[in-house]
Amino acid sequence: YSGPHQRRHSPGVRKRAPARRPEGEEMDMKRVGGLFLYAILAGFCIGLGGTVFLKLKDAFPGGNVVGALLFTIGLFTVCTRGYALFTGKACYLFDNPLPAYLLDLLVFWVGNLLGAMLIAGLEHLTGMVGGETGIDATAAALVEGKMGATYLGLFVLGILCNICIFIAVNGYANNPHQVGKYLALFLGVSVFILCGTEHSVADMYYWSVSGVLYAQPGESVLRLLIISLGNVVGGVFFPLMEKGKRRLDLPEAP
Repeated sequence: YSGPHQRRHSPGVRKRAPARRPEGEEMDMKRVGGLFLYAILAGFCIGLGGTVFLKLKDAFPGGNVVGALLFTIGLFTVCTRGYALFTGKACYLFDNPLPAYLLDLLVFWVGNLLGAMLIAGLEHLTGMVGGETGIDATAAALVEGKMGATYLGLFVLGILCNICIFIAVNGYANNPHQVGKYLALFLGVSVFILCGTEHSVADMYYWSVSGVLYAQPGESVLRLLIISLGNVVGGVFFPLMEKGKRRLDLPEAP
């Protein structure tokens, strides 16, 4: 019998409890994992929009206009489901803590790329791909022009594109009228497509389904990164200008 102030020790070596990951680190890993999954879904949705655009682009006169409008299914789903799209999230760069948010943007970018590659890979198992009228041929013609463009040209077109995306996502988030919310999505998406600007995630899909991403990976990724940087600049252009206006305390426009 051991007294109340004594401990009885078991013979042999005592086992150590398994090391546990700090709670904060574990929660952060789960958060990043969730963002990554939502980024994959966002890339997949944009690829879905790209699919209908490619199918209709040359199908009939005005097919590109109809395809541009229906491309909105991608951003519509992203916004209504809360998925993580790089181009949309880039618009709020300076509304989030830095540099931590830059890592989030990297997660969004990689996840979007995988989502775009996933839907393109699935489509290669179907009759949509192959032959002169396949969507891969249509995408290859688009990508050929992008591969021949200058880096500066791609960067500027990336800026112009994400100005449209900012108008779309910010309008959806802040317009007090229900019709205005969805009109912002349709206008922002269709205008960026019909103007021929560069959306990095849509381009991820076009590069993937055309096969150019795999045939020329180095140059393809470089051009996607240049477009992505342009998207970041375009996404923050209006917010920074508006913030500058508030600091200067200029009168409101009539």
